[in-house]
Order: sequence, then C-alpha cells, then structure tokens
Amino acid sequence: MKLHLNLATSPLENNRRFVAGAGLAGAVALIALIILAHQSYSTWRANSAIRADISRIEKDIQTETEQQAVLSRFFELPDSKTVLDRSNFLNSLIAARTFPWPQIFEDLEKTLPPGVRVINIAPRLEGGRAAIKITVGAMDDDAKVEFLQKIEGSKAFSNIRVIDEKYSDKQADRGVGNDHIVVALEATYSTI
Repeated sequence: MKLHLNLATSPLENNRRFVAGAGLAGAVALIALIILAHQSYSTWRANSAIRADISRIEKDIQTETEQQAVLSRFFELPDSKTVLDRSNFLNSLIAARTFPWPQIFEDLEKTLPPGVRVINIAPRLEGGRAAIKITVGAMDDDAKVEFLQKIEGSKAFSNIRVIDEKYSDKQADRGVGNDHIVVALEATYSTI
C-alpha cells in the first residue's frame, strides 16, 4: 500500500501550461530571429552591390572633374584664349550675315506710312528668334499712330512694345528729317 503524503507548506502546482507557453513563445521568437537575420543579410548583400556602384560612379566623377580641370587650365592659356576670341568673333559675323536684312526692310517698307522714317534698327537673336529694337521718327502724331497700327497688324512683327517716345517742339531740336516725334520700340521679328 502506498501512501501519498504532502508535507510541503504549499501545495504542488502544475507548471505544464507555463512551460508549454514559454516554449512556444521561444520557438516563435527563434523563427522571427531567423527570418529577420535572413532579411538583414539579403539587404546587406543588395546594398553592397549598390555601394560598389556608388564607389564606381564617385571614381568616374573624380576622373571627369580632373579632366575638366585640365581642360579649363588649357583654355586659360593665352594661345587658347586667342583662338576662342577669334572663333567668337567669327561666329558673331556669321550670325550677323544670316540675319534676313532684305526681308526686314521689305516688311518695314510695308508698314511705313508717309511722314515716318526709320532712324535705327538693332537686331539680336534670343532663343532662335530675332528680337529687334527699332527707332523711328515721325513728322506728326497721325503718322506715328498710323505706323503703330500698321506694325501691330503686320504678320512679321509681334510682341510690339513702345520703349520710349520723345517730342520736339523747337525747329532747332528736330533731326535731319524734321521729326517731331521719335519713337523707340521693341518687337519680335518672324519671316513666316
């Protein structure tokens, strides 16, 4: 015969549920650790390729910067500056010769009423378009207004803006053409 006596001051507790729960939580934590470690390793490998690309690009940038410095030192030499100045001068001559002078005079002739004369024309190329500054002299207000109306109605001139307008009352102040009014305007010229 067996006798079961419990001589403990506190009764025996069953910790099986706690041990099972702790084991399960530990297993889940171990699996999560493995997954996170794998993800971290994969990211590190992918970033190492990116770091290698960045390093290669930085070396290329450094090489290009050094080449640019060598070229800028070359172009700062007196002989190179002379060649650049000459080429800029020749390019400006070519640009001046390619401006359609006969066409602009024909288009201006269509817009000039009697009593108005062209004093000055200053063309410049802006973004592939010809911007011109025209100074005209008019004998009276009617001729000036007629000229402005005709040039605004012209297909060759657009974006017309009057910059300056001067009146002369004295006969001595008048120019060669006896201009009473001198008008300066800017416009965009198109041969289309």
